[in-house]
Amino acid sequence: MSPPTPKSPDALLKRIADALDRLAPASPPAPNFDAAEAFIWRADSGALAPVARVNRVDLSLLRGIDRVRDLLVENTRRFARALPANNALLWGARGMGKSSLVKAAHAAINREPDVALRLKLVEIHREDIEGLPALMSLLREAPYRFIVFCDDLSFDAGDTSYKSLKAALEGGVEGRPANVLFYATSNRRHLMQRDMMENERGSAIIPGEAVEEKVSLSDRFGLWLGFHHCSQDDYLAMVMGYAKHYRLDAHLAELEAEALEWATTRGARSGRAAWQFIQDLAGRLGKPLETAAN
Repeated sequence: MSPPTPKSPDALLKRIADALDRLAPASPPAPNFDAAEAFIWRADSGALAPVARVNRVDLSLLRGIDRVRDLLVENTRRFARALPANNALLWGARGMGKSSLVKAAHAAINREPDVALRLKLVEIHREDIEGLPALMSLLREAPYRFIVFCDDLSFDAGDTSYKSLKAALEGGVEGRPANVLFYATSNRRHLMQRDMMENERGSAIIPGEAVEEKVSLSDRFGLWLGFHHCSQDDYLAMVMGYAKHYRLDAHLAELEAEALEWATTRGARSGRAAWQFIQDLAGRLGKPLETAAN
């Protein structure tokens, strides 16, 4: 019996390559951007998950933030019409409608006739920021315009993922795609704790140089929108606006007194407190709240 004929090196390499292809994970399917107007970036799988129903309120229900509302809506409108626009950082007091404004502005502009659902909202979670460059590459050639949105963005000591964000926004070789804009919300104006900035400044060989790289991240946002605690009048206007919109019949004087007591027990007046009060009121009245998601 004759010995088996040895395989050629090329054939052996092909067998190895075929085996590696079988072991490799399957590539995620190409995103269907017609499936929804909003998506969530799944960094672990490199895929975009469509959101069937966005959790948001109508723009008209956001009270006490008129100036920042108008600025963000106009910036979004320009971007949707392929005009120059800025990345936006919405920073400040908790519960004052930062993320609600982003989602409401997106919905309002998307309904305008000359935009007609061509503006997509893509949410990226804080812990997935290092995957932002991959997301940008995925969106770059799509025939839509995208607002990439990160809620509650901040960085702690030893966290270097901010470098991925800096490069993706402006500093990389490719830069930010022309059809992508980045909106972020944060309780911190410079996206890092003040005591952390002071500690790094104090231990640096050249004072200030150690924090300059991190502080410069906020410079990548051309539009800074500050949110502050609202006045009593603004808080009551929020409550009344919600009550009227959802047809919650209640005596005006009693409604104001209950709303103020609700805010007092929580230690702050805010849009979030107003909405939580409305949910409690609707429950007591036995009326469901139909979300203004469309």
